[in-house]
Amino acid sequence: MPEIVINLHMHTRYSDGSGSHADIVQAALRAGLDAVIVTDHNVWVNGPEDYYTQGDRSVLLLVGEEIHNPVRDPQKSHLLVFGAGRDLATLAPNPQHLIDGVNQAGGVSFLAHPIDPEAPAVGETDISWDDWNVQGYTGIELWNGFSEFKTRLKTYLHALFYTFNFARVARGPLPQTLQLWDRLLAEKRRVAAVGGSDAHALHRSLGPLRRVVFPYEVHFRAINTHLQISQALTKDAIDDRRLILDALRQGHAFIGYDLPASTRGFNFIAQGNDKTVGMGDEISVQGGITLQIRLPRRAECRLLKDGAVIKVWRKTENCTYITTEPGVYRVEVYISYLGQLRGWIFSNPIYVR
Repeated sequence: MPEIVINLHMHTRYSDGSGSHADIVQAALRAGLDAVIVTDHNVWVNGPEDYYTQGDRSVLLLVGEEIHNPVRDPQKSHLLVFGAGRDLATLAPNPQHLIDGVNQAGGVSFLAHPIDPEAPAVGETDISWDDWNVQGYTGIELWNGFSEFKTRLKTYLHALFYTFNFARVARGPLPQTLQLWDRLLAEKRRVAAVGGSDAHALHRSLGPLRRVVFPYEVHFRAINTHLQISQALTKDAIDDRRLILDALRQGHAFIGYDLPASTRGFNFIAQGNDKTVGMGDEISVQGGITLQIRLPRRAECRLLKDGAVIKVWRKTENCTYITTEPGVYRVEVYISYLGQLRGWIFSNPIYVR
């Protein structure tokens, strides 16, 4: 299946970002992305969704929305909405009605930064997801770049350091979020995972010091969602929008931290008696299953079953594991970067039933 790289969850000056849709397009073109999905808070911007071309590069800009109840205090339970084609913010007071509305509109929905703890040193409150009785959402935002940045800000000095050292921020999805995902998967749910940058390109100053925290392009070279789509992009915006939404809906994706090294080319499949499936798919365990993992370069690869590590390979590119046990299998890959072992790739599961 063809692989494309998208960056999702970002904000423009229509909400709390500093840039325009045109700024995002230019940053995405420079970063070599195939598509971006803009998600301003409680506003769906009609008009800019299309392909944009510069030289031999093109990028598809899609418009979604990050919806939450603005009168709620604190403002928890943010929902990323892609593909609804209209504003659904009026449904925000009831998260289940909102999710139902997304599904009726033919869109997909992901719980944004489901674990997003407070950062008192910089005045940031906890805005985690808080409505766990909901059903029908597509998945969760497993790795959120800006939420992870918040967790580094123990003091104001930490804020200064990481503001000027973006490459040292990312280490992987928050452990609490990984545990949450595994609990949801253990409930026999199909819960897809995506990675979001949550880019704002915020302008900040301290006396003579001025800084953009962090430019769109910096985010676009870091935490991305890689999709395996059913056919190559056609360069028709409507057709390719459908291909992207279908891949997100089915969990045909992995999260790649592309700053240390490109994660393009990763794959995780399961081979059974009569078929082969990939990430997000289901397969029968009858007759045994062979799991195969391909890495873009040598790294530390961990295979997990039902949330527990069952096999670790080090300094390898190809991994094989045979199983006769049903379960939810997923892959985590770690790479050494700037003196620390950091999360590099997080696959969506294969459901062995």
